[in-house]
Amino acid sequence: MAVKQIRKNYIFIDFENVQPKNLEVLRDHDFKIIIFVGDKQTKIPFDLAIAMQLLGKNAEYIKINGNGPNALDFHIAFYIGAISAKEQNCYFHIISKDTGFDPLIKHLKEQKVYVQREKNIAEIPILKMSGAGISKFERVDAIVKFLKARGTAKPRTVKTLSNSINSLFARSLSDVEIIELVDELMSRQSVIRNGEKVSYQL
Repeated sequence: MAVKQIRKNYIFIDFENVQPKNLEVLRDHDFKIIIFVGDKQTKIPFDLAIAMQLLGKNAEYIKINGNGPNALDFHIAFYIGAISAKEQNCYFHIISKDTGFDPLIKHLKEQKVYVQREKNIAEIPILKMSGAGISKFERVDAIVKFLKARGTAKPRTVKTLSNSINSLFARSLSDVEIIELVDELMSRQSVIRNGEKVSYQL
């Protein structure tokens, strides 16, 4: 029986644009985090350095070369390309307020590379949903965002959609919760069911 691979999540932080203060939320999740530091940035806040140290081998810095207006963006694009060429089961999160990444993200989605830009680490669906008191409707909103990020590579059956939802929430949901989420997606007409096949109106 084939073993289902768990999608590996990479977080790339545009440190010229965003200086995160909440890396501690990553400690209980299997993420690889890379902070891209600008050529002219010479100091790292102490609290950030400690948080990165606590993440151990899952955290690293990359100091970019050159100080052109898009130098850091090009470095992030390069690493997404290099990693996705070697690892087929990845999801990339670019943490940046820079909308200049969006055309790149659109192109990558067309190539079936899963990538999304968030303005803050806390916006990553699995992290956003890990707190207590999260409603079904907030979970559905996160699922819709996740499905949009997959571009043309969305699940095509109820079973694969259910598996994708379970993976999104780190396999922490019960079967009943997954069914309720799928039902809510259909109620919103975000998901259209035809037998065991599904299509989307996102």
